[in-house]
Amino acid sequence: MKRFLMMSLLTVATLASQAQAIGIWTSSHQPDNSSVKEYAKSVGNFFPRPEVKTDKKKTTAVWHGTNMDWVKDYCEAKNVAIEKDYLKLFPEMVGVFENQAYVPLSWRLTEENNEAVLHCFFPMPADEVSNLFLASEETCLVDQETGVQYRIRRTEPDTYNKHFTVKAKKGDVLDLKIFFAPLPETTKDIRIYGVSCWNMMGLPVKIGNQFYGTAQYYDSIPQFHKPRLLREHLNDNLPYDRQNWNTWKVMTDAHLIKPLKNNTMAIWRTPEATYLAVGYEQNWTREYFVFEHDIKLIDETGHQYKLRETQGIPQDELFFMEGMAGDYIAYVMVFDPLPLDLTKIIYIEPAGEPFNAWGANWSGSVTTLDIKQLQENQKLFEYFPRKIVE
Repeated sequence: MKRFLMMSLLTVATLASQAQAIGIWTSSHQPDNSSVKEYAKSVGNFFPRPEVKTDKKKTTAVWHGTNMDWVKDYCEAKNVAIEKDYLKLFPEMVGVFENQAYVPLSWRLTEENNEAVLHCFFPMPADEVSNLFLASEETCLVDQETGVQYRIRRTEPDTYNKHFTVKAKKGDVLDLKIFFAPLPETTKDIRIYGVSCWNMMGLPVKIGNQFYGTAQYYDSIPQFHKPRLLREHLNDNLPYDRQNWNTWKVMTDAHLIKPLKNNTMAIWRTPEATYLAVGYEQNWTREYFVFEHDIKLIDETGHQYKLRETQGIPQDELFFMEGMAGDYIAYVMVFDPLPLDLTKIIYIEPAGEPFNAWGANWSGSVTTLDIKQLQENQKLFEYFPRKIVE
């Protein structure tokens, strides 16, 4: 009996209960400086705190959410402003800001001295943080009614189109600024582009009154039990041949889970990758599976998120998983990272080349997946050791 991994995708990994504790985004706060006009602000997204290393009295960390590897210029940021009133700007963060598991990347859009200023706040997880990235030629504001684009003028500190290292006191909140031309009084809705670390790649923003939303969180990398190779071939010591199942690999020690419906999926999103798990009922002691490289995720705009890896199991080869009839097992596929604002994702498994096996079925599939449900399914994939009563 054949099974195919129909993996689904993730996107908005919001922890609802924590988001409710944090509250809504609002632009009701007006700063004391009357020359500053506030357009909107947000507590932003929460990222897993990077590994912090201690060398004598100094702590260092490498930021993991850049995803701008093609930019080779690097610098050390100088004269970075420190936001002393962060908790006054975001009073809903009192008691949440100190959470050591996450780094909140909040932001605030203002008008100051006849310019629009995007303040990107970065709480220092260490005394020195490297691999940060702020803005480039892609950075702009776009009026959703008129279509007018407000392109970036400059950044403070000057880190334009560069990765950078910054030094400050651990716990300080940096105020990294991006400058644009001022927005007209009639502006109602914009989108912010080109600020990838703060997940602003087309982020919708409502100007004035209240800008609602919930904080969005990246997940930590899920820890799954990885299968191991039991035999290189089932019986025939020959090169792999999909038409000869005796040449297929035999794997064992799959990640065991509690009983669930076949093809149930869960998703974990990190800044670097998307992890999609799928669960199966094992009907036979030895059952075969396959994961092809052209399985992909596609969002509503048509952007594709490619399959990078199938953890612990072969890719583009049929293989056997040996266990016990009655087991429930899970596999994990790793895709390109998904934007946090996605609510749906399309999972596509193209049709494949036929092969000789019991009940072989090589038809393709297109499945639309709900990200929120995939996130809620994470708890279904906790490791559950096999329990036998005789």
